[in-house]
Amino acid sequence: MGFHTFDADRAAELERPEVRYRWVSAEELIGPLAAADAEVVADLGSGTGFYTDDVAPHAETVYGVDVQTEMHDLYREKGVPENVELVASDVADLPFADGELDAAFSTMTYHEFASDAAIAELARTIRSGGSLVTFDWTAEGDGADGPPTDERFAAGDAVAALEAAGFEVVSESTRTETFAVVARAP
Repeated sequence: MGFHTFDADRAAELERPEVRYRWVSAEELIGPLAAADAEVVADLGSGTGFYTDDVAPHAETVYGVDVQTEMHDLYREKGVPENVELVASDVADLPFADGELDAAFSTMTYHEFASDAAIAELARTIRSGGSLVTFDWTAEGDGADGPPTDERFAAGDAVAALEAAGFEVVSESTRTETFAVVARAP
């Protein structure tokens, strides 16, 4: 399975609303975060900040977490909202205190970090009852868009991994090429 990162040389593709919103709308991302009253949020695999920018007006602090500093450089060139802090980190080794986050989200990056260590780190850093909102390419898709299907997970795989770490899955759905999972931290 996956664990590659998006090529920073293709980062301009991450700023195309007609493509990005085709798979995940701002409303469906923000809705579960707003319902959780999330003030301190982490965007896991924030890239150039496309979805970070959508969430920023609805939170006190948003951490744009990305393992690639090149993505942060591109985000800085574009302009980073005042309440967004960029964090260079792997999801399996987040620099946050226990329960520091009210919520975390990932948009099309779960396949890049999915591991027991990363999910345990999310369980540690998201406060009890806080939300984890995950959208990613599904292994059940045809692979015409996004990464190859052999680098993807099915929604059921994500649900099983989250439940094994103590998360309570609130909702899950599989769409044509993507899945959505909303869970509460233990």
